Amino acid sequence: MAISERNTAQSHTQEPPLTISRVALYARVSTLNGQDPEMQLSELREYASRRGWSITGEYVDQGVSGSKESRPELNQLMTDAHRRQFDAVLVWKIDRFGRSLKHLVNALADLCAYGVAFISFRDNLDLSTPSGRLMFQIIGAMAEFERSLIQERVRAGLRNARAKGKKFGRPRAVVDAARVAELRRDGLSWSQVCRTLNVSKGTAQRSVARRAEIQTGT
Repeated sequence: MAISERNTAQSHTQEPPLTISRVALYARVSTLNGQDPEMQLSELREYASRRGWSITGEYVDQGVSGSKESRPELNQLMTDAHRRQFDAVLVWKIDRFGRSLKHLVNALADLCAYGVAFISFRDNLDLSTPSGRLMFQIIGAMAEFERSLIQERVRAGLRNARAKGKKFGRPRAVVDAARVAELRRDGLSWSQVCRTLNVSKGTAQRSVARRAEIQTGT
């Protein structure tokens, strides 16, 4: 196991960094009250200039909560990333890109599939480097761990509720089997019976079958 982990770590460190010449800037502020995305953008522009990168576009979501997965400018950014209009996405902090761990992992995985790197300026996270890609694997493992914890909590809650006698699922429909049988004897089709009694065909047929079993004593 230790050998496997060492080999995995070595494979990450041996991968060459991705070549970056064009970057897209992404900024977000949660409210329009006193929050200006320009503070984020100015630092990102300066950083891109120091690295010798050209900025192909700036995508800014204003007044949008970080908990929302759907954001107009972020959606456009991902579309342009799919078209390879830039080599990397540059953000001020990782929580500006996505506060949900699940959303973050999914978005970073999409960028990786498009061949686009992700760089968080304040967090010193650069997925174009081997160490950055290794960090992405750790983030993915954390997301999987979080999903497992949530699933276990849900299962434990269901077990506890069942132990207390709580019933789950849709309540069983109450059907007058005698009325169903009567309508059938009157020549109505199953579809007509169902429309008359407002029940499904399966429910009506099962009620008649159970009634017949009771009457025959089986």
